[in-house]
Amino acid sequence: MSMHGMPTGPMATLRSYSRDPSVAKRKVSRETVRRIVAYARPWRRQVSAFLALLVVSSLLTVAQPLLFKRIVDEGISTGDRAVVTQTALLIGALAVVLAAIGLASRYLSAQIGEGLIYRLRTEVYDHVQEQPIAFFTRAQTGALVSRLNGDVIGAQQAFTSTLSGVVGNLISVVVVLVAMFLLSPIITIIAVVLVPLFLLPARWIGRRLQELTRRQMVLNAELGNQMTERFGVAGALLVKLFGRPADEHASFARKAGNVRDIGIEIAMANRYFVTAMTLVAAAATAIAYGLGGNLVISQTMSLGTLLALVGLLAQLYGPLTALSNVRVDVMTALVSFERVFEVLDLQPLITDAPDAQELPPGPAAVQFDEVRFTYPTPQEVSLASLESVARADAEAAGAQVLNGISFTAEPGQLVALVGPSGAGKSTITALVSRLYDTSSGTVRVGGRDVRDVTQESLRSVLGVVSQDAHMFHDTIRANLAYADPNADEQRMREALADAQILALIDALPNGLDTVVGERGYRLSGGEKQRLALARLLLKGPGVMVLDEATAHLDSESEAAVQTALAKALQGRTALVIAHRLSTIRAADQILVIDGGQVVQRGTHAQLLEQGGLYADLYRTQFAPHLVG
Repeated sequence: MSMHGMPTGPMATLRSYSRDPSVAKRKVSRETVRRIVAYARPWRRQVSAFLALLVVSSLLTVAQPLLFKRIVDEGISTGDRAVVTQTALLIGALAVVLAAIGLASRYLSAQIGEGLIYRLRTEVYDHVQEQPIAFFTRAQTGALVSRLNGDVIGAQQAFTSTLSGVVGNLISVVVVLVAMFLLSPIITIIAVVLVPLFLLPARWIGRRLQELTRRQMVLNAELGNQMTERFGVAGALLVKLFGRPADEHASFARKAGNVRDIGIEIAMANRYFVTAMTLVAAAATAIAYGLGGNLVISQTMSLGTLLALVGLLAQLYGPLTALSNVRVDVMTALVSFERVFEVLDLQPLITDAPDAQELPPGPAAVQFDEVRFTYPTPQEVSLASLESVARADAEAAGAQVLNGISFTAEPGQLVALVGPSGAGKSTITALVSRLYDTSSGTVRVGGRDVRDVTQESLRSVLGVVSQDAHMFHDTIRANLAYADPNADEQRMREALADAQILALIDALPNGLDTVVGERGYRLSGGEKQRLALARLLLKGPGVMVLDEATAHLDSESEAAVQTALAKALQGRTALVIAHRLSTIRAADQILVIDGGQVVQRGTHAQLLEQGGLYADLYRTQFAPHLVG
């Protein structure tokens, strides 16, 4: 078991792979539709106004061919200039009204669509933030970003284009058919007989595009994930140091090629559909001209009526084509919604109890009482669709990491955790900050079970510096302010001075406004670690957890920072993971962890006198110096 929440042994099959995909899709789609309707409720007024404008627009659009009939039959054919002029003005006014309706409709659809994007993005972002740290150790960053970008936008299109298309086109089809029937029942019947030819290709193409769209989203997420990993400083450095540009090109080219190929498949499927629809519409137009032309010649139909019918026919098959394509649009939107809801439906493993209390600020004792812990299974914390390499494992998960850990760290005490890698030291600190919950036993802070207090109040009492301190791609000032947004520059400078890095900051051209780069890579390891310590000192928590916080410091800086920490830790509880035993000689209590158990405890002098694992570790580190 690793110290960062990723078990090194095999784990059980992910639940996502154990379901029948076809059954799951049918169930999820019905539930998705219900949830989509619920998501539209905040915009009820805008949706109602939007639909009303669509009705008016559809009615007015159908009026245009009828005006063409009037201008031909009652104006041009009879030589009545007044009718021609009046009708032409009506056609122009109708165009202006339709343009105004179009602008208003676009404004309302933008309000609905962008509001939906905002709501989905913020909900997904907040929900992901609530997930346990184990979720982030498994999920691919690129796949998560894809859900927040591509899938959310795809879901938004269900409201902006699909909704308007369905309603507007349905109204248009009904009104057009009524108008056509009044002008020529026989041509209308022929047009209706050809309608099934629209539906057959739509059913086949719809199913095909639904599957292709799912695959395209997965492939795009894989491509984005490779870019996210390789474009970061750590990933780029690894690629360069290991000299694998050819392999990287081949891997990226393969994934980009998959995206290209499925894009071609989707484009051709859409093209086949449009071609089939165009041919059917062309056949109907040809029949209308042939039959209607003969009726005009035999003087049983006027020329204006024929032109109006052809115009109406175009307005019939246009909406019918769109309605036939609605199945494709709906399936695409459902896929996007399902992928977004899949993330929202993943329940956080760590949540506040309904009656959770606030943990008071200030120094607090940390107590472990017979704590046992097993890392959660993938089914509890992850989604297979966010892990491109997720697969069934050979053995079941469930190896116990901690086995009956008990100790107490009082305010003002420094308790050190030492032991070999993988012994469970970082797991112990993770339980204090409630990144995980115990399998059994109790972790208390300030005398209260951490499961009975709010996470926000617990984190406000705790301050943590890990061995690989993370910095955001922002200024030094912004990274410090993350600990206390209300801190003024004087307090920041005091914290930097205590962390022995103020002189370095002052020597920089931009001082506190210097940008540290992604993950702080513009700073050296020691500089970044001291900046992280300054951030901790600025927060001034009651309980400090240090995971080898001085590991990257040189001897001179380490001594200075140790002095600063000793001052900062006065009256506070300190839990320190130490690999360099020289840093914890003055600890009030040292716990030697091995195999998830406390195998030794005592002060530095007591443990050396006892012998055992601590004495062995100490001799291993300092034997060369002792011999010299």
